[in-house]
Amino acid sequence: METKEFSYKGMTLNGIMMLLVTIVTLCGGIGLMIWAACMDDHSEAMAFLSGISGLVVMIVGIFLACGFLLVEPGEARVLMFFGKYKGTFTEAGYYWVNPFLNQKKLSLRARNLDAEPIKVNDKTGNPVMIGMVLVWKLKDTYKAIFEIDSQTMANQAGAGSTSAAQIMNAFERFVSIQADAALRQVAGLYAYDNGEDTDSKALTLRDGSDEINKQLEARIDERLAMAGIEVVEARINYLAYAPEIAAVMLRRQQATAIISAREKIVEGAVSMVKMALQKLSDEEIVDLDDDKKAAMVSNLLVVLCGDDTAQPVVNTGTLNH
Repeated sequence: METKEFSYKGMTLNGIMMLLVTIVTLCGGIGLMIWAACMDDHSEAMAFLSGISGLVVMIVGIFLACGFLLVEPGEARVLMFFGKYKGTFTEAGYYWVNPFLNQKKLSLRARNLDAEPIKVNDKTGNPVMIGMVLVWKLKDTYKAIFEIDSQTMANQAGAGSTSAAQIMNAFERFVSIQADAALRQVAGLYAYDNGEDTDSKALTLRDGSDEINKQLEARIDERLAMAGIEVVEARINYLAYAPEIAAVMLRRQQATAIISAREKIVEGAVSMVKMALQKLSDEEIVDLDDDKKAAMVSNLLVVLCGDDTAQPVVNTGTLNH
């Protein structure tokens, strides 16, 4: 995406050197004013000129003191000259620039957003609670300052002069609102879990975490691009049914699990009964008619599919006297 940001190419001087010059200038101005005050009445003209010179030198010293620029690693300064953008300064160090340049301090460091779980409706209309964690940072300082109304948002929050902390807090609120909207949009495209009315192979919020997180990151990145903000990572860190349906859905999940387990048990039992009948027939151990086979199958299925341990009754036959 095209950007209007560029590095500041104007005059920059060493900050330490200019600090010494400023101190000397201020001290010189104060000295001239003190010297003018100490002159006797016979040198009124000289005292007046010395006082005016000291005042001028003091004003120059104050003017020089307004041009210092301290930039730490991971920070940037957006420089403007009477409302015109003159570039972004990101080189760490202590410098002196034109005092008429207006400086806007921004942080380029990564920031976290741990969004509280919100209630949304999934694709099937079920209310779910979903939360996320987001890592973001400023990438384009021009868009951050001029493309969105960050100044007004910071002023409304601070009710006074706009500081760097207020501006960054305004960005955090902007990111929070846009991330919330993107999360609701993505959550509404997928079901919480596969059910009877959904495709068993369809992507769901519970099972498709990697793919869902990629789509969530892309949607948030699209929304934040207008503000020059880059999404480093976005992922869902909380997912659950809403309290009003949590108990019902839990019973549904338990029922589904029980049915699935029963299907496996029955499938295995039928296979074992079939194998037992085949073995008895192949090895000619006993000759069973259809009625006895049916009784045997019934008894084996009861034993194999029952929840409790079977208590067999052993028939020892009868004795003839």
